[in-house]
Amino acid sequence: MPKSLPALLLLLPLLLVACSAEEGSAPAAAADSTVAARAAHEAAPTSTAAEPAGPLVVYSSRQEYLLKPIFDRFTAETGIEVQLQTGEEGPLIARLQAEGEGTFADILYTVDAGNLWSAAEKGLLAPTDSPVLEEKIPAQLRDPQKRWFGLSVRARTLVYSTERVKPEELSSYEALADPRWRGRLCLRTSKKVYNMSLVATLIDRLGEASTEQIVRGWVANLATRVMSSDNLVIEAIAAGQCDVGIVNTYYLGQEQQKNPAIPVALFWANQAESGVHVNVSGAGITRYAKHPAAAQRLLEWLASDAPQRLFSELNLEYPANPAVAPVDLVASWGSFTADPINVEVAGRLQAAAVMLMDRADYR
Repeated sequence: MPKSLPALLLLLPLLLVACSAEEGSAPAAAADSTVAARAAHEAAPTSTAAEPAGPLVVYSSRQEYLLKPIFDRFTAETGIEVQLQTGEEGPLIARLQAEGEGTFADILYTVDAGNLWSAAEKGLLAPTDSPVLEEKIPAQLRDPQKRWFGLSVRARTLVYSTERVKPEELSSYEALADPRWRGRLCLRTSKKVYNMSLVATLIDRLGEASTEQIVRGWVANLATRVMSSDNLVIEAIAAGQCDVGIVNTYYLGQEQQKNPAIPVALFWANQAESGVHVNVSGAGITRYAKHPAAAQRLLEWLASDAPQRLFSELNLEYPANPAVAPVDLVASWGSFTADPINVEVAGRLQAAAVMLMDRADYR
């Protein structure tokens, strides 16, 4: 045996310990690096703006031609595809409820705060914490619990015959119950949510007893049976069947586009009292949305200037964002003071409004 071998054997355990210590130090360093990287990632701000996702699925009671041009523009700008499925609001909300966690719907987009409130109360919409939406959409046009946001505004006010009524004869919704309008009033059916919402706001402001007296006065003043649409109310006034009615403003805009000389004009109701009744079309992110970040991005985009202007162009509505001006035809109707009440009352008191109208024989 060489003389150096015993010394080498004595050194071998020390070498093994040293090697083990070095090999162990590499995984420890890697683990420390991984923890640091993970912490840095978790601390870094996340951005939803750079993550095209989807396709987004939107359930909507609005007609396709009113939304598709807007969604197409969103897709062109962001790369996020939007698939639109349309139908009546009641069946759409029932479908969303039946689908539960299995739904593919990311957004519910419907007309009237009453419908949005109903969907939210059924637990179908998730709260959305968005400083952008809170900045661009006034508080009275969005859910206090952040479950839905108004995206366009419709005013429901008086219309009258320019041939048989002087504007100074008009004043408020309540005044249409006066006997002076006996046989001169046309109304749309109470079964339409727009009238339910109007009556709900009257209940909130005046109480049920006073509101019921007003609605009974409306019924007593009807010139004919209630009608199925606001367009028919306007056409009946133009034809001399009645002299005054209550409609959403964009319906008169539609008639004016067809016939600029139509002898019917708007009157802004309740300017000396509560202000004109307004409502919204709006949207919320569904509770089980598959793409909530992209859905929030769409809602925030819809509140921005260009889409808000498109709402006014496509359906003659008012932008919900007060920084955006409506199109010329809408602007030509003049300015008005709107009722400052939060539109959620249209849903909260909808059942009471329906029962009241039934008692008053308003069908």
